[in-house]
Amino acid sequence: MYKYSKDGISVLTVLDKRKVKKSGLFPIKVQVIYNRKQKYYSTGQEVSIREWEQLPRSKTRKLSSIRHNVENSFSLVRQQVETLAFRGEFSFDILNARLGRYSGISVNSVFLKKMEELKSNGQANTYFSYKGTLHKIEQFAGKQISFQEISINWLNRCEHFWLSTGSSYSSMSFYFRNLKCIMNMARKDGIIKESQYPFGKGKYEVPSGSGRKLALTLEQIKKLITYTDGTKATEMYRDLWFFSYLCNGINFRDMVFLQYSNIINGEICFIRAKTARNTKYGKIIHAVITPEMQTIINKWGNTDISPNNYIFPFAKGTEDPFEKVKLIREIVTECNQILRKITNATGIPRITTYSARHSYATVLKRSGVNIAYISESLGHSNITITENYLASFEVDERRKNSALLTKFLP
Repeated sequence: MYKYSKDGISVLTVLDKRKVKKSGLFPIKVQVIYNRKQKYYSTGQEVSIREWEQLPRSKTRKLSSIRHNVENSFSLVRQQVETLAFRGEFSFDILNARLGRYSGISVNSVFLKKMEELKSNGQANTYFSYKGTLHKIEQFAGKQISFQEISINWLNRCEHFWLSTGSSYSSMSFYFRNLKCIMNMARKDGIIKESQYPFGKGKYEVPSGSGRKLALTLEQIKKLITYTDGTKATEMYRDLWFFSYLCNGINFRDMVFLQYSNIINGEICFIRAKTARNTKYGKIIHAVITPEMQTIINKWGNTDISPNNYIFPFAKGTEDPFEKVKLIREIVTECNQILRKITNATGIPRITTYSARHSYATVLKRSGVNIAYISESLGHSNITITENYLASFEVDERRKNSALLTKFLP
């Protein structure tokens, strides 16, 4: 009687003859067909086969009323299908949720749907971030979490649980931001009502995770780069950390995939992978190749300096996005283990690969270099980001300077 079709999705009213009722009547349903699958939605109306045939044209009060109710039910389903089809987000789970006909959709299943989307887009880092978040959430609440469970109280209890199991606030901020994104999807898709949304001012606020940002002084850097225990691994990863520090604090992901074609007029020119997706902020960073950097390239780099060859011989060039993430994690883990051994032996505070970037920025800052230059060399989109980035290090300077006020005391 009523029909609609768009983007491979069909909506129509049908007389469901699969099972006759005791009254001899059959229910009228709204049928939705997508990818050869079909779902039926009740209109609450029943008619005989003869009445169904008369329904489109009949002017009797009874059938006119039934027709009006069927049309309303059809319009409701059609409206939701149109909205989801327009956004390219149609699925029966979401349609069921928006129609209020299905309460079984879980937080876990929406996480998995999001992960499938990220995987198909090749967004490996974000995929693993959501995968890790789902694992942590399931540790707390199990594998079948309903959206109705996620309240302010639930989030507070989750936070306490994660703290008790050793998670840092920095890690938790990632977990909660991912969960917040899933809740936003649920709110947009009508799975939860606005009043059920637990995040925001006056509700649950995601804890800030400043992380453990540690920048070494020049004296500490000298201790680190001159340390050796005679092993190849220690010297290689020590030198790679130093290269990262000298190369504008380049992170290991970008460093491992540098090619000889990135070397132009005595500089390494690259765009951070972190900002490469956003062409608006995908700035080219220029790092002058110092004699120390050239020595490291000569010692550990590929001997074949063809433009398409990687400078450092870790990647093969055939890795997909997920294999690249795995490779980087292995290299970073190995380097951090070496750094831990060096810091234990030298008395330097414990650092990670990321400390090279922090050290680069703060050494320049404390040496009086213009913050605009630091911002440009880090690849930040504006100076405000750089100022916020450096702010956490200034407490050390304030403590040191405040001690000068009473230097005359014994």
